[in-house]
Amino acid sequence: MRTRLRATVVAGVAAVVAAVVAVPQALASPDGPQPGGSPGDVVSAERVLTPTVPAATATRILYRSFDTEDRAITVSGIVLTPVVPAPGPTRVVGFAAGTQGLADRCAPSRQLQAGTEYEAPALTALLAAGNTVAVTDYEGLGTPGEHTYVNRAAQAHALLDVVRAARRAGVGVPEDAPAALYGYSQGGGASAAAVELAPDYAPELDIVGAYAGAPPADLRATGRALEGGPAVALLGYAVSGFDAAYPDLGVPDLLNDRGRQVIAELREQCTQDSALRYPGLRSEQLSVDGRPLSAFLDEEPFASRVDEQLIGRRTPEAPVLIVHSVADDIVPFDQGRELAQRWCASGADVEFRPSPVPGHVGGYPDGQARALAFLQARFAGLPVSSTCD
Repeated sequence: MRTRLRATVVAGVAAVVAAVVAVPQALASPDGPQPGGSPGDVVSAERVLTPTVPAATATRILYRSFDTEDRAITVSGIVLTPVVPAPGPTRVVGFAAGTQGLADRCAPSRQLQAGTEYEAPALTALLAAGNTVAVTDYEGLGTPGEHTYVNRAAQAHALLDVVRAARRAGVGVPEDAPAALYGYSQGGGASAAAVELAPDYAPELDIVGAYAGAPPADLRATGRALEGGPAVALLGYAVSGFDAAYPDLGVPDLLNDRGRQVIAELREQCTQDSALRYPGLRSEQLSVDGRPLSAFLDEEPFASRVDEQLIGRRTPEAPVLIVHSVADDIVPFDQGRELAQRWCASGADVEFRPSPVPGHVGGYPDGQARALAFLQARFAGLPVSSTCD
């Protein structure tokens, strides 16, 4: 026991020393995607320090991916390798973070280095279970361009490609490593979109399971729920994300001077900034014609693009756990339940677990505990407790 403990301590110290020696001031981001290569190819990598996740070797990466229009882009992320890996084959968890904000400084890889990432406890739990964790920053969050917030295809691509990148980043992850996906809130939507897109977009990945916590699977319903609530700034994030993903829609033309000012401000903020900045804000105060911004989601040309974001029209091949608070105050509970129903109807293996803990934030720790047990069981090859019947 003493020998094993000494070995663990030595390994931890060695990882920290290596990180200190290798850490540079910043990762240089190219002005745009580099020519050639495949999705998941690593453009650059560097060792960094993650003070709130100390039991890991951290490597920040730039990697290739595709946006919603299948154009090549460069995305940033971070690969966390546990100091004490699980026995047996290396396992990778592709981690999709919840809403971080729109400014580049809000990117998970940057917040982990700054010690401000609120999902550090979830990452620590996954690492403590012996998993390598690959975290995506998503399109435009930490790299040039605007963040395409809650865009289904772009988020799915970025998450699947960071798992690919983990295999090519020189951190000891073999090409045949089994993988799982993890995410809550915005991350839950990204994980859900990725697991159903994986059979077509990344068929070579051995995905054993996915966790989608409180997924905003229907953006139209989520937008209506946010109106007039304390999290209305997230609706502004979505407006900015739509403008970034689909500039041809002319989103700024819907906004009055105050609306354009607020969107410009949001693009310089992280979630904690936005939550406190706009108490009582109503989106009808931001539109040219005085209607709520969610009203435009039913009108063309916006309606068709919103419909493209619906998750649940494809069948995941890997089993999925959905956890959703029955009293979620940001992403309505019905979205998780209806997503499970759509997937079950198409023949997927789904474990849907309503959480009795009230609130969107309140449901997070309950989902985290269930997700860790679910993914560890999938890596162990245990039977799935599907609730589809």
